[in-house]
Amino acid sequence: MLDSNLKSQLKSYLERVTLPFEIVASVDATEASQEMLGLLNDIVELCDKITLKTDGNDARRPSFTLSRIGEAPRIRFAATPMGHEFTSLVLALLQVGGHPPKLEAELAQQVRNLDGDYRFEVFMSLGCHNCPDVVQALNLMAVLNPRIQSTIIDGALYQDEVARREILAVPMIFLNGEHFGQGRMGVEEILAKVDTGAASRDAVKLSAKQPFDVLIVGGGPAGAAAAVYAARKGIRTGVVAERFGGQTLDTLGIENFISVLETDGPKFAMALEQHAKQYGVEIMNLQRAEKLIPAGPGSDLIEVQLANGGSLKSKTVILSTGARWREVNVPGEAQYRNHGVAYCPHCDGPLFKGKRVAVIGGGNSGVEAAIDLAGIVGAVTLIEYGDKLRADAVLVNKLKSLSNVTIHTQAQTTEITGDGAKVNGLTYTDRASGESHHVELEGVFVQIGLVPNSEWLQGTLELTRHGEIVVDSRGQTSLPGVFAAGDVTTVPFKQIIIATGDGAKAALGAFDHLIRASAPAPAAPKVVEAVTA
Repeated sequence: MLDSNLKSQLKSYLERVTLPFEIVASVDATEASQEMLGLLNDIVELCDKITLKTDGNDARRPSFTLSRIGEAPRIRFAATPMGHEFTSLVLALLQVGGHPPKLEAELAQQVRNLDGDYRFEVFMSLGCHNCPDVVQALNLMAVLNPRIQSTIIDGALYQDEVARREILAVPMIFLNGEHFGQGRMGVEEILAKVDTGAASRDAVKLSAKQPFDVLIVGGGPAGAAAAVYAARKGIRTGVVAERFGGQTLDTLGIENFISVLETDGPKFAMALEQHAKQYGVEIMNLQRAEKLIPAGPGSDLIEVQLANGGSLKSKTVILSTGARWREVNVPGEAQYRNHGVAYCPHCDGPLFKGKRVAVIGGGNSGVEAAIDLAGIVGAVTLIEYGDKLRADAVLVNKLKSLSNVTIHTQAQTTEITGDGAKVNGLTYTDRASGESHHVELEGVFVQIGLVPNSEWLQGTLELTRHGEIVVDSRGQTSLPGVFAAGDVTTVPFKQIIIATGDGAKAALGAFDHLIRASAPAPAAPKVVEAVTA
């Protein structure tokens, strides 16, 4: 199952296992079971502290559990965790085997203190780059707290269960049989949902912090770069972010960040955070900013109020809240979100294997999504509002070469239809003829660009009619001491590398502002009176 190089790497990791544990597999005669057993046999051959049993009685076959000797199993994989989930498997093996997880002591104790029984199930796909964060977080929590169970289910492997539970997006999380959430989540985010007192405790701690010299709102590439550049000046720097890493967390491949030949979004986001922490930047994650209060009479501090009731103060502020996927805003989109309407083809594409889907958008993102989906689904219909596709020529040529793709230009999406539970079609108007057409399908992927995350700033500083923050060449906004950077601003070309440069520029602008604001006023010139004899 594993090649020699992967075996060698895994063997070096498994040398860190200190506690004996067992893997119990539930299998049948299917090819999927044999593939899983091949992986598990490779694992036990590499570590003498791991034993394998094949007498499991789980109803999901193939599946396997991990448990320390004498303990009930708390981690279960209903999957052959390769692809993006291989790292999740390796971490689970190490943590069940006694290797300490990398988690802040305060968070680890919060997990241990959870009172109640928590039976988590997460449906994932092996090609999903958002899923491993959820899988690894739940497995880690199960290792720390014996009252937590984590079951990982490959949606592509259990299509009948996916259909029965109407799962059309991953990662999809259930707690004690009830829907808990979907999308990327880490330990902090899961704890925030199950530990009801966490938000109020956070608010008190945040409000008690001393004022910052530079406070950055938003933790994407622009915010991370601003943090590094500010902290290198030796000034007190903080980042408050809804999720550190921003939109890069939802990006699969990054191949145009100069000097980095190839990486993926989650790895890039992790590197951003590590770089910021290297300079002592204080990162306050999972915090949504709700109001900006400019410095006023009697105070030279700017205040940022947070959704949990807390607030932070700073001499300068850099706004780098980024952007999010633009919605089509037609009937049915909101109703069927995660029930056939999706925004991440890499994550959710495998759930539509053999089915009919549409992609809305003819730019690079839309055409790339259609190409990727064409290799998985039965048929792809691409809907483009303009009179031609706007993607790069090489992508357009590739798309047109695919036999299961249909392209409609000058097509305006007017409705996404469904049966009350899930998507069953899309209606569009031919802008040339005015005729309305309906396409029967099971999924719709929206790929029409970005909208800035600036609604909370309405009426506070100058925004364009599109919601972008207006900045000058130094990143200065219309408010003194408030700077902005990245995709949320008027800077053209929304690219990661441009956002990082923009963040650095805003940090230098903020530092220059601090220097000038703290400089003593020039002394008044001496007046020498002429003396006449």
